[in-house]
Amino acid sequence: MTLTLVALVVSLGFYQAGGVAKGLRGAAGGILSPFTWTVNEIARPIGHLFAGAANYSNMLAQNQTLRAELGRAQMAASENTAALASLAQLEAQLHIPFVGSTPTVVAPVNGLSPTNFAATISIAKGSNDGILPGMPVVANGGLVGTVLSTTKHGSIVRLLTDPNSTISVTFGAQSVNALATGRGVNNGLALSAIAVSNPLRVGETLFTSALSGGTMPSGLPVARVTKLSITPGSSVYTATVTPLAAVNQLAYVDVVLWEPSA
Repeated sequence: MTLTLVALVVSLGFYQAGGVAKGLRGAAGGILSPFTWTVNEIARPIGHLFAGAANYSNMLAQNQTLRAELGRAQMAASENTAALASLAQLEAQLHIPFVGSTPTVVAPVNGLSPTNFAATISIAKGSNDGILPGMPVVANGGLVGTVLSTTKHGSIVRLLTDPNSTISVTFGAQSVNALATGRGVNNGLALSAIAVSNPLRVGETLFTSALSGGTMPSGLPVARVTKLSITPGSSVYTATVTPLAAVNQLAYVDVVLWEPSA
């Protein structure tokens, strides 16, 4: 009796809902609806996760591209800066007024080995260009050194600061002569045994001397006086002088094609 009554109530409900089939679908929908909502709510964050991962990968790729472009731009800027600096040095070498009408050969420096024991540079011009041992070498500012040896296409230049370098120089209105000796690349040059009757001033410029038998043409600027040292009561004093040319930062030099007269 009870079971029959329940079946009758359910059937009546299905009929009022639009029929048995429709009632079954409604019942199934009511049962499955919470599950469907749960799946949708779970799937939605997963979709966002994959979309975020894709966007992050794109962002990384774009970042790497921008970094590569920045690196290329920085490299180009550095190369341009170096090229402009070299060009400026080369242009300076082409306008050295103190050489006068004496012919010169512009040579790039392809090796620099300044130390306190030996200070030399190698240049990419040699005997095929008319360069001979003993010729003076200048740069923007003044004398750099002298040619020590040559090959057909290269030369070794002994810098002023080399301890084995000695240059005859002159100073003052009376053209007093003295010898400037190298003391190592970081120590400049020294003048010794200068008579107190021939005073030097700090800041004064020394030039190559025209002493008989000298190995240099006269009048090339050499160095500037930076320090004077005298012992009280002594008849002579010494001076420390600094080359006018930046001998440890050379990119180009001029070899003066000059030979001492016999």
